[in-house]
Amino acid sequence: MINQKLPPRQKLPRGVMFNAYPDSIGSRLSDIIDLFKLPEFKNTFSLFYILPTFFNSDLDRGFSVIDYNLNRELVTENNLEELESLGIPLKLDFVLNHLSVNSPQFQDLLEKGDASAYSDFFIDWNEFWQDKGEPGPDGYIIPHRQYLNKLFTRKPGLPVMKIRFPDGTDRFFWNTFYQKISSEREGLKYLGQLDLNARSKKVWKFYEQTLEKLASYGAKIARLDAFAYLHKEPGRKNFFNRPETWQYLEAIRAMAKKHNMVVLPEIHSEYGSAIHREVAGQGYPIYDFFFPGLIIDALERNTSKPLLNWIREIEENNYKTINMLGCHDGIPVLDLKGMKANGKYSPGLLSDDQVEAIVNLLTSRGGIIKNLYGPDGEKISYYQVNATFFSALGESEAKLLLARAIQLFMPGTPQIWYLDLFAGKNNYEAVKEGGEGSHKEINRTNLTLEDIKKGLKKPVVLDQLEMIRLRNTSPAFNGKMELIPSDEPYILEIKWGDNDNTVKLKADLKTYAFRIEHTDSSGNLQQYLYN
Repeated sequence: MINQKLPPRQKLPRGVMFNAYPDSIGSRLSDIIDLFKLPEFKNTFSLFYILPTFFNSDLDRGFSVIDYNLNRELVTENNLEELESLGIPLKLDFVLNHLSVNSPQFQDLLEKGDASAYSDFFIDWNEFWQDKGEPGPDGYIIPHRQYLNKLFTRKPGLPVMKIRFPDGTDRFFWNTFYQKISSEREGLKYLGQLDLNARSKKVWKFYEQTLEKLASYGAKIARLDAFAYLHKEPGRKNFFNRPETWQYLEAIRAMAKKHNMVVLPEIHSEYGSAIHREVAGQGYPIYDFFFPGLIIDALERNTSKPLLNWIREIEENNYKTINMLGCHDGIPVLDLKGMKANGKYSPGLLSDDQVEAIVNLLTSRGGIIKNLYGPDGEKISYYQVNATFFSALGESEAKLLLARAIQLFMPGTPQIWYLDLFAGKNNYEAVKEGGEGSHKEINRTNLTLEDIKKGLKKPVVLDQLEMIRLRNTSPAFNGKMELIPSDEPYILEIKWGDNDNTVKLKADLKTYAFRIEHTDSSGNLQQYLYN
């Protein structure tokens, strides 16, 4: 069982966090570092979340990791030294649940078969389900109905990948996420993310070595991707199995602590499931996946009530959060919903009708729906909508600026997606060129240096940078937050103060006009008006 005496809540590093792939701007990480050195970016960012093409990978734009060595086409040790000299520590991904079929571990297994030192490193599907199902026409076991009814999956059909070994036999491995198989003259070519066997001692040794490597790169935060799928057992949901998942997280946290790293578990689930409360209650920081949908709701329905309810919950429970508008993934919608369990319904932050209204609005503005499916291929729920946040707001600069202002006044660490900062629009051509499974490319457009040069002449970009600089440097944000009541639901007023430093936002959710007032310890007043 998990410890009854809970550890103290991990503290996140202070400041505003930039978020991008190594090649999101220009062609290499060095181009983003040059961006940080521009006068327009002075004092704007104190943290940098670099997405996992930072490592060697082959699929899902980095999340199918081959190994955790530097991807030298994009990143060098000199880049990391420069970031350190700029005082910008990193957040890096640690994909707990899976590795690429091209990883050294699986390639060794493919070559040597059961004689490989990694024979138990991945999950053999048929071995896992032995005596708990019947072989299907493709050779892999189809679990009995009592197991299928409990199994949570991320894609239509069963999470299994068939791989032909050199001796001509077909082997089947657990594959929760992506896979691609193509025929070439020399034979079959595989791309996919094979789930790791958390019961293997070699897997835990690999985890320990990986955390040490991330720390050597300058990481202060390790984002634990897909951790909730790690523990698997027949007859379980195999998504956040308890208490075993907690035990795994405790072990990872202990490893990270040796390197002064905070671990950030990444998980999407309905608000009504209260998983966010569980994770925070165990002392972990959480992603504020509720904020993007709540801000869209606030700006479209001109009401602050659901957003204020969430802010109060954060404050009352002392959640440590990282929030964002857009990101490399979609705009969360599942997270806003209620949930029925054990005959009882726990409401969401928004009603089901309000969530559906957001989904319909975003798709009308060009967004692409991503759904969740059961093992029989049936749709379970909306999951997210892929779109840039600017396009999700109807490409209104006034709405984008107000959304950014509210984000910067939220409790927690603000994370800024590079494309939002430059008011990026939906990239339908990238989706089309990428083919099947490329829906996320709608919000991953790489910006050229010329794009940056033009962007830094636009008020919508410069105004965001001005607000980000204030959030990143004012001691007022180190103090206490106060929600100032209003009789009008469309008026939102938030104040932060630390000794004599104060900063206040007053926003009109109908007109999207807002004012920021900042008073420093010497009594100097600065006002920012946005109409």
